[in-house]
Amino acid sequence: MNPDATRTPPAVRLERFVPAPPEKVFAAWTRPDLLARWYAPAPASVGAAEVDLRVGGAWRIRMDAPEGRVYTAHGIYRAVEAPRRLVFTFDWAEEENRMGVETVVTVELHAVDGGTRVSLVHEGLPGAEQADGHASGWTACLEQLASALD
Repeated sequence: MNPDATRTPPAVRLERFVPAPPEKVFAAWTRPDLLARWYAPAPASVGAAEVDLRVGGAWRIRMDAPEGRVYTAHGIYRAVEAPRRLVFTFDWAEEENRMGVETVVTVELHAVDGGTRVSLVHEGLPGAEQADGHASGWTACLEQLASALD
């Protein structure tokens, strides 16, 4: 038997405290005007954000890098449970960035003293290199999320 046949694809698991109530944090994940404040790792910025917030609805975010490159993340919502949980697929629109597999992001929001604990899991990544890159990107974005809601 091929040992890789049973290997679990890499996943990114992150937690971050945000000093805002879950309702406000959920809005930051689901409203285009709020997504534009944080959903691109610096020094990139959000050029456009589209959200059809319903199970089966699509989302799309264009990230503009300073050197002129564009990165467009997109997916489909699988679960929308305001204000505590979002599940959505994630991939890149640009051919050179596509992962070739369906990856899934689960975001859970837990009320804690003084704010919200954000738990993010990005599963199904095709390899360690993609997992490392997405861990770096998500970490940067979550840091910006906290400051965007201050």
